[in-house]
Amino acid sequence: MNSNPLAEVFGYPISNRTTEAERYRKNKLCRFNNKVPSCTKDKANDPLGVCSILEAHKTIITCPIRFREEWLIAGDAAQFFFGADSSWTSIAEVRLTDKEGNTAGNIDLVLVSYDDRGHVVDFGSLEIQAVYISGNIRRPFERYMSSRQRSTDFSWDGPNFPKADFLSSSRKRLAPQMLYKGGILKAWKKKQAVALQTSFFETLPKLKEASKAKADIAWLLYDLKLDKKSNQFKLTQNRIVYTEFESALMQITTTEPGKVEDFIDVLQQKLDEKLESNPPDAPTLTDITLS
Repeated sequence: MNSNPLAEVFGYPISNRTTEAERYRKNKLCRFNNKVPSCTKDKANDPLGVCSILEAHKTIITCPIRFREEWLIAGDAAQFFFGADSSWTSIAEVRLTDKEGNTAGNIDLVLVSYDDRGHVVDFGSLEIQAVYISGNIRRPFERYMSSRQRSTDFSWDGPNFPKADFLSSSRKRLAPQMLYKGGILKAWKKKQAVALQTSFFETLPKLKEASKAKADIAWLLYDLKLDKKSNQFKLTQNRIVYTEFESALMQITTTEPGKVEDFIDVLQQKLDEKLESNPPDAPTLTDITLS
């Protein structure tokens, strides 16, 4: 286990002690195109300025805004949606509703192509999925922020050591948004893109790939690469995986079953415990027949 869970704080590696990096930390600023200059993660007035964490020598993005660096994700998604020669822009946090007017949630970014008169020609959906954290990341963050000017090194050995929770990220966030928002977009025959980190994608069931021409979804996979000269992490595209909607949804939302015999063993154990401590007072089938 790493003794330090913090990779980037307010946009910079914690080893970066330049004047610029310290200005961002002091003023709680965001480097990655947040809707306002300040970081607003968790709490606007007391933001949790952790962009990424360290785990098993990997840098894992835990803030969705971190993916907006230089708007690389928007350009990659637009290439899939519209091709190379379209005029396009992005619109953030657009609410999506079903036929009855019930909300299916907000789309992180809608990319819109338009003609020379400013009329909408086409659009596509871009969802951004960072990784949830299990454990407590705020306590080491606050310790670092209070001690950063007095120490050149930082370690954390407190309780509830933070780590990436890939399973919750897929089950609680990615799968539901694919099911509800993705279903509406598929019915409209609109393409979708999902931006996420390679390490997260690799925890998903293996998806059946399709050609770019036949694909409904482009999985835009990125990693953080350290630029040693500037001592900054750079968002870098790893690869793009293309899939059809139905097959991807089925694979993501279907859990591979274990052995039913193992579950029966659990039931048998619990039944044995119940019968030993409290004989059943409910009527048995024999009692019902005799009565």
